[in-house]
Amino acid sequence: MKTEKISIILIAIMALATISCKETPKTGGGEYGIDNPISAENVNSEEKITDGLPKMVFTETEYNFGTVIQGEKVTHKFKFTNTGEGNLVISSVKPSCGCTSPKWTREPVKPGEEGYVELTFDSSNKKGIQNKNVRIAANTDPNEHVLYIRCDVVTK
Repeated sequence: MKTEKISIILIAIMALATISCKETPKTGGGEYGIDNPISAENVNSEEKITDGLPKMVFTETEYNFGTVIQGEKVTHKFKFTNTGEGNLVISSVKPSCGCTSPKWTREPVKPGEEGYVELTFDSSNKKGIQNKNVRIAANTDPNEHVLYIRCDVVTK
């Protein structure tokens, strides 16, 4: 069983090495054709790969609920602005724990407009200091953002 796994991994590595060693076809002419291949020397240093992408800027990325009585559900809405150039689309919001449930702006957020990610924490069966996070995947630069919520859960 172990030998089979190692064999499969070695085959995959050899296949990747073979594919990556193939020469890219030349298209002839053009700014980055045969006469002018892409290299560090001929790419304008001011050109950014991120040009035209949306950018998600949160007003805050952490929120502390303070003291919460066990069994309470508390909610906080994190607001963000799209400061980029394209429409911002959130593809997923994944909490680190089943005790945290998210809601978020589902429609595309246009440049200059605001959206939100709302987190509800259920303190049932929790006790003491709680630190939770959610990972947000979007078509932005960077494409992942993390929000944090904290609280101290006490019993009645």
